[in-house]
Amino acid sequence: MTDRILIIEDDPDIAAAVAGEVVALGCEPTHRDTLESGIAEAGAGDYRVIVLDRMLPGGDGVAAMAQIRAGGSRAMILVLSALGRAAERVEGLEKGADDYLPKPYEPEELRARLRALLRRGAIQVADNDLMAFGDLEIRLKARTVHVKRTHVPVSPREFALITFFARNSGHVVTRMQLLESVWNLHFDPGTNVVDVHVGRLRRKLEEAGAHMIRSVRGEGYLFAQNGGDAGGA
Repeated sequence: MTDRILIIEDDPDIAAAVAGEVVALGCEPTHRDTLESGIAEAGAGDYRVIVLDRMLPGGDGVAAMAQIRAGGSRAMILVLSALGRAAERVEGLEKGADDYLPKPYEPEELRARLRALLRRGAIQVADNDLMAFGDLEIRLKARTVHVKRTHVPVSPREFALITFFARNSGHVVTRMQLLESVWNLHFDPGTNVVDVHVGRLRRKLEEAGAHMIRSVRGEGYLFAQNGGDAGGA
């Protein structure tokens, strides 16, 4: 089966050039030219790699990586951007990119980066159903959560929450990110709906022995092993 690579890029010339390199690798390219259409396609298609521009109609590609992950995509992400300063590359990698290549780039380097990501992705594909954090196990296909092999019953919304947290493990996530990615709300409804659901999920995990969710005062939440509390929720 031919490996598929999604290109999210608004510059048609660059998109065509990247597609040419994808074809040269024996892969099948798909192109989307806006952030919204790219996020939707990433969640709908089975892609091995996503080549993602930063400055897109609709927003910053790096800021949208959490939405791509929350939508179910397990593709490796290569950010391809004219924003190539060291701080910008570090930001992209820290927010979840698997690689970051500044523009302009040499075609040979792009092919080498794509080959490396395809190899890394092939290793991960062996068991892409399981997310494990110490005693906590999340099964994506079965949509189940276990702690020390004990089943933790969660609602569909709580499962969406824990998978979003898990995909952003080690990074503080804000309430607005949760509203956008879990509730599909792009505005603050002025309620404590996020705190209520996170609190309920947190209690269930802690009762089972997994202290994973930590409140970060004034910022949001951090999902990590040995969570504990770091201020008011």
